[in-house]
Amino acid sequence: MKKIVFLLFLFCTSLFAKEIHSAEQVVSLNDSQKKILYEFAVLQKRGSDANTYWQQHKNQFSAINDSVRDQLANEIYANSHIVYTPVKDSAIQLWMQTQTLTNWMLYLAAFTAICAIIGLLRNYWSSLIDILIRQFEPLFRFLFSAILVTYELFFLGIIFVIGGCYIEEMTLRTVIIHVGLFLLWSQSTAIFTQKYLVKKYIFEIRNTFWGSNKWEVVKTICLPAIIVTIALLYVLYKIPEDVLYNYEIVVSGMAVLCALPFWRILDKYFSRILIPYKDTYIERSIYSLAACVVLAIAIDGFFIIQNNPLFSYVVIALTSLLIISFLILSLKENFKRNYKNYYYIQIITILFLVSVLLYSFHIHSAQIIWASLVGTSIYIIIKFWEILFLFTRWKRSRTTTWGFLGMAVLLWLLAKGILYVSAMLYVSVEMTRL
Repeated sequence: MKKIVFLLFLFCTSLFAKEIHSAEQVVSLNDSQKKILYEFAVLQKRGSDANTYWQQHKNQFSAINDSVRDQLANEIYANSHIVYTPVKDSAIQLWMQTQTLTNWMLYLAAFTAICAIIGLLRNYWSSLIDILIRQFEPLFRFLFSAILVTYELFFLGIIFVIGGCYIEEMTLRTVIIHVGLFLLWSQSTAIFTQKYLVKKYIFEIRNTFWGSNKWEVVKTICLPAIIVTIALLYVLYKIPEDVLYNYEIVVSGMAVLCALPFWRILDKYFSRILIPYKDTYIERSIYSLAACVVLAIAIDGFFIIQNNPLFSYVVIALTSLLIISFLILSLKENFKRNYKNYYYIQIITILFLVSVLLYSFHIHSAQIIWASLVGTSIYIIIKFWEILFLFTRWKRSRTTTWGFLGMAVLLWLLAKGILYVSAMLYVSVEMTRL
């Protein structure tokens, strides 16, 4: 019994000695070393490349291994009761900004490649199929038939989505996954519409969505959108660090909701909220878009009321979609005969843009701030040209020249106005927080 008690005493003593040793190591560090370890921990927790930062500053420490370094960094981070803000133009701030900029540049490069690949498929796919059929018939006549190729591309899209999640390089991973998503959407639409060429099933979607056959809408729009949504959920599960897919899943989810039969019944009533005056000359698509905007506003408002950071991606994506939708609805081209609806939608659009701008500064969301500022600027430019075309013959070269000169002045005024309003809103928000 004495031996057991003695062994337990030695075990507890060794644990206590380790804790004291760790604390003594932290105390022995100077302020500069503590700051480096704290910033290293911040970079690790934000998902940035902390190892490169460590390589630049490890010469300020005596030889310590990675395990001791991580232990000390976590110890300092856990026991520091401060709100860390990098000093302006400091190395850590510049490094974090560089990381953010390069990530978005990589996303931009990926999307440029995606658009190029999709464009090449659109331009040369039919010719490629014709060449293959001519050169390899009759052996490959069946293998490369339009129906079989559609199913082959559909399964290839599944392979791209699943396999793309295992690619380490972000740009290549984003390209492969989005090509897979495009193949899933296009080929599932081709299967459901039984139109196996791109031009034919896009025309079929355009006719079906605004038609009265609810099952055709579900079959051609809702089901492909559900397939893409499931694929996006899988991608988010496998690579949650790629935040871009959080925005895209909102778009596919809204496509599913707007194509459901129950909403197709209600949209003619909800569209009256934004288009209250009867006008037989307004296209059916404008009424459907107005109804979808009302639905999106309700969903966006619900997630805003929750005030939960988990829904921030949903709020940003829905708000951006709403800004684009309001810009489309506010066009004079949609209301050629009855200007009552045109004036009414301008008031609603202005109120919405102002509300989004105030809300974005209130929550300090950079994405929503930029979306609202860009959307407001585009809206003002559109109204400028609409007013100019209303009083002049825009096809005359002299008029368009004066119009572009006026737009240059308008852009200068917008830039100055955005800076002034941003400063005023930022100061007011900061004062209310204090």
